[in-house]
Amino acid sequence: MKTTFGRIFFSIAVVLLATLLTIGATYQRMVGQFLEEQAVDQLKDNAQVVCQFAQAVYTDDSINNHDFLVALSFCDALTVSDATVFDPTGKLLMCSHAPLGCEHRGLTLNQSYMDRIMSTGCAVDTFELTGLYEEDRYVVAMPVSDEETGKIFCVIMVSAPVAASRAVLDRIFDIYVFISVLVAVFSAVLMTLFASKQSAPLKELTNAARAFGHGDLKARVNTQEQQPKEIQDLALAFNNMATELEKSEYQRQEFVANVSHELKTPMTTISGYVDGILDGTIPPEKSRQYLQVVSDETKRLNRLVRSMLDISRLQNGGIPEEQKIHFDLCEALGRVLINFEQKINQKNIDVQVNMPEHSVYTLAQQDYVTQVIFNLVDNGVKFCPEGGTLALRIQESGTKAYVSITNDGPAIPPEELPLVFDRFHKIDKSRSKNRDSWGLGLYIVKTIVCSHGEDISVTSRDGKTTFTFTMPLAD
Repeated sequence: MKTTFGRIFFSIAVVLLATLLTIGATYQRMVGQFLEEQAVDQLKDNAQVVCQFAQAVYTDDSINNHDFLVALSFCDALTVSDATVFDPTGKLLMCSHAPLGCEHRGLTLNQSYMDRIMSTGCAVDTFELTGLYEEDRYVVAMPVSDEETGKIFCVIMVSAPVAASRAVLDRIFDIYVFISVLVAVFSAVLMTLFASKQSAPLKELTNAARAFGHGDLKARVNTQEQQPKEIQDLALAFNNMATELEKSEYQRQEFVANVSHELKTPMTTISGYVDGILDGTIPPEKSRQYLQVVSDETKRLNRLVRSMLDISRLQNGGIPEEQKIHFDLCEALGRVLINFEQKINQKNIDVQVNMPEHSVYTLAQQDYVTQVIFNLVDNGVKFCPEGGTLALRIQESGTKAYVSITNDGPAIPPEELPLVFDRFHKIDKSRSKNRDSWGLGLYIVKTIVCSHGEDISVTSRDGKTTFTFTMPLAD
C-alpha cells in the first residue's frame, strides 16, 4: 500500500465494506422485527376471530359441536397458523389440524403460563411447545369467557412457525448479498478507474521531477482544467520552480562564462608582459612601463574580486541594523559630485542640482549608499555626450527619499531596460573592450538598494536616461 493508487483503493474499499456491512446488519434487523411484528399481529387477529366464534357456539358448558370443529378446520386450511383449544386447567381439548380427535389430547400447559394468560388476557411468546410442535413458533394465547357469566371456559392458542418468517428473511438476505456483490464489483471497477485517473498526474509529476533531477531542465508538467485544483496547484508550483531553477542555472552558466571572459583578458595581458620581461622580449628600459601595466591589471582584478565578495556578502547576510546610521543624503550626493569635477569639466557637462534647502536624513549604511550614488553618477558621466546635461535630484515623498540621476545621451533600447541591472550585462557590447568596465556597477547598485529593502528603477526616452532609487527618511 505504498502507492497513492493502492492507498486510495484500500481506503475506499474499507469504507465501502463497512458501509455495506452496516446497512446489511441494520436492514436485516429491521426486516426481522417487521416480519415478527406482522406475524404476531396476524396471529392476534386469528386468535380473536376464533375466540369470538367460540363464544358464539358455546352452549351447555361445551364448545364441542360441529360448527366449531368446522371453523377450526377452516382456520388450519386457510392460514399458516394452527389453533389449539385448552380447558381452563391447561389441558388440551382439540387441534385445528385434527379437530375430531388428535394424538395430543391430554397435553397440559404449565400452570404459571396459564396464570399469565388469565391475568394479562393475551400472552405473546416464542417457544417450542414440547409434545405438540417440534420447532420454534410464534404463540398467541387468549382466554375465552362466557358473555353472560364471565366464566372462562377455554383458552385459545394460535401459533405459526418461526421458520416461515426466517425463510423470508433468509431470502431477502440472499438477494441483498447478491446485490452487494454486484455493487462491490462495480465499485471496484469504478475505484480502479478513478484512482488510476487521480494518480496519473502524480506519476507524470514524478517522471518530470526525475527527468529534471537528471539534468533535463526543460521538463514540465501538463496542467489540465479537469484535474483537481490541488493537482493543478501542485503542477503549477512545480513548473514555476522548474522555470526559476532553469533561469538560475542559465544565469549561473552565464556568470561563469562572463567571469571567465572578463578574467581572460587581464590574465593574458599580465602573463604576456611578465613572460616578455623574463625572456628579454621587452627591453630593460621599457620594463618599468610594462610592469606598470601589469600592476594596473592586477589592481583591476583585485577590484573585481572585492566587488564580487561584496555582492555575495550582501546577498547572503544583508545589512546588519547596527551598521546603519543617520546621515544627510544631500551631503553624500555633494561629496560624490566633487569627485567627478575633473571628468565633468573635461566633457563640458552642464550639471543641474535640484535638492531641498534643508538636510534630508536617512537611516542606512553610509558607505554602501555612497557607492550607489558614485556608481550612478559615474555611469551618467560616461554616457553623457560632450556639452550634455547631468541632472541630480533629491525629492521627499511620504516616508521615502527619492534620489534621481539623469543624463543626456542615446536612449537605452526598450528590450535592454529589464537587463541593465544584471551582472556583467553591457548595453553596448563593444564596451567590453573598455578596461574600466566590468558590467558590475549597476548590479552592485541594485544589490545594495535591495539589501536596504528599497527599490531602484530606470527610464530611458527622448535622449534622457534616469536612474531613481529610494531610501527611508529618518526623523
